[in-house]
Parts: sequence; structure tokens; C-alpha cells
Amino acid sequence: MLDRSSDEKALSPDALSEVLQDLRLSEGTYGRCELTRPWGIDLPPVAQARFHFVVSGVCWLRAPKRGWLELHAGDVALLPHGTGHAIADRARGRVKPLEEMPLEEIGDRTYEMRAGGAGARTVLVCCSVGFAQPAVNPLLELMPPLLLVRGGGAEDAVLPVLLDAMADEVLRRRVGAATVMTRLADVVITRVVRAWVESRTEDTEGWLAAIRDPQIGRALAAIHRRPGEPWSVESLADVARMSRSIFSERFASVVGVPPARYLARWRMHVASGWLRDDRVTVAEAALRLGYDSEAAFSRAFKRFSGVPPSALRRQGRDEGPRAARAADP
Repeated sequence: MLDRSSDEKALSPDALSEVLQDLRLSEGTYGRCELTRPWGIDLPPVAQARFHFVVSGVCWLRAPKRGWLELHAGDVALLPHGTGHAIADRARGRVKPLEEMPLEEIGDRTYEMRAGGAGARTVLVCCSVGFAQPAVNPLLELMPPLLLVRGGGAEDAVLPVLLDAMADEVLRRRVGAATVMTRLADVVITRVVRAWVESRTEDTEGWLAAIRDPQIGRALAAIHRRPGEPWSVESLADVARMSRSIFSERFASVVGVPPARYLARWRMHVASGWLRDDRVTVAEAALRLGYDSEAAFSRAFKRFSGVPPSALRRQGRDEGPRAARAADP
């Protein structure tokens, strides 16, 4: 049984904050796009998230399963899965592949695009960003292909200030702009995701409902923060301040799977990111996650993913350079 007093010091009362920590951004590319009518860009699917902020003017975005949506100054579009889409000066406008558009590098991972005709001008800040490990987060799995925030977020007075700062960094071409943009994008995307979570008040079961639950949420946060801990149903119930039987029943009812199953699945998600993207060895992953041996970890991993961990590690090594090139800009 875990010591309750020490665990309370280690865990934040805000379980969602614990999970949002897993959405830290890795390196990305950032650009200022000055586009004059007529113009249109077709963006292919990528492994990274896409982010568009309308600084001025109007444009249209062809969203997955939603058709063409009109965007105005202050609007933010986040495509967390990097789904293919298009942006243009008008609905159903003619678009060109992204690789055919003129890009000018203006700094480390920052670029500028000027394209179009002689018509009305639209200015966008466009980013491609990756999420730092763990690579697979339950929030990412639940998010729709498009998150849209109108007018910089009417309920969030800080978001417009952050977005203006992003536009300024790209425009002024100062030294270290990419580093500053990474920090700003980290906060902006976290606030956009948080706004989406807070809007999902109709969810009464599933992962979002579980993370809001004051007791089950504490157990989820503990699993996410310390996946290598030798958790048992009893120790997680103690974190949740519930009896073992009531905790186990409520967890399965709300989350949809028993606690042990969720823990095993999360460990394998974390291990996948370590192996594929961080180049951690199989033995090190096994040690970090509390397995008695590399063989035991490998068997568990293969049961979960269908492939041995060594194969995923080789895949990450081979595909890393190609994935990085595909995400540019």
C-alpha cells in the first residue's frame, strides 16, 4: 500500500494538468504567409500537428468531414493529427500542392511565403509541430481532426496576446525566433486543447469523464506521471482514496477498461515513443517500466502491438529522417 501523505505531495490536485504535461511540443517549423487573391494551398497529411492562425484578412479551410469553413482574423485552426486539408481565398477555390509554393527561409526553422495575385490580402501564421514523448496521449486519440477557436477565444483573454506575439516573432525575423515560437506554440496549443476539453461537458463516460472525476482522475494522473511504478489495484485505489472494490468497479465503468488493462496499455504507449523516437534500448525501456527482465517486457509489448519492440526501434531509426523531411515546412 502506498503512503498516502507522500503521494499527496507528489500529485497535483488537477489531474488534467498532469496529462497536459504530456502534450509538450518538440521542434517544428513556423512561417508567416502573406497571400493575395487568388490563392490556394493543398497541404498533405503529415506526422506532425498543423496549426493556422489568421492574423488579418479572410480565408477558407477545407476541413476533414466538414467541408469548407470560413476563417476570419483572430481565428485559430488546429489539426492535431496532421490530417490533410486545404486553405484558399474562397470556398472550393483552386489549390496548388504545398511543395509548389514559394518559400523563403528567414531563420532557423522559420520561413516566409508570399504568393497569389493582386487581390485582397490575408496574413497567416502557420506551424507544423510535433508532440514530445510520450507520443501517444489519450487526449490526442480523442481529439477530432480539427479544433477551431473563433476570434482568439472569447473565453480566454490571454490567447489573443499569445497569438499576436507569435505573429510578431515571425514578422520581425529576430535571432532565436524559432525557440520563442516553440515556447509560444506550446502554451497556445495547450490552451486550445484545454478549451476543447472544457467544452465537452456532455461526456459522462470515457477518458474525458474519468480525468474530470476527482478520485478516478487522481489515479489516472498517477499512472501517467509514474508509469514504471509497481502499481496494483490496491495502490491505485489508495491514491483515489477509495476501497479496492469500489475503485475497480467505478474505474472500469467510467474509463471502459479495468485499471490493470489501462495501466498495461499506457506503459506500452510510453514505451513505443521511447523506442521509436528517443532511441531508448529495449533493455532500458524494460527497466524504466519496472519489468523484471527484457524478455518479459518484449513478450508484453508484442502482445499489445503485434510486433517485437526491437522491430519498432529499427523502424524509428529508418523513418526518422523521412518523417522530418515530410513535415517541412
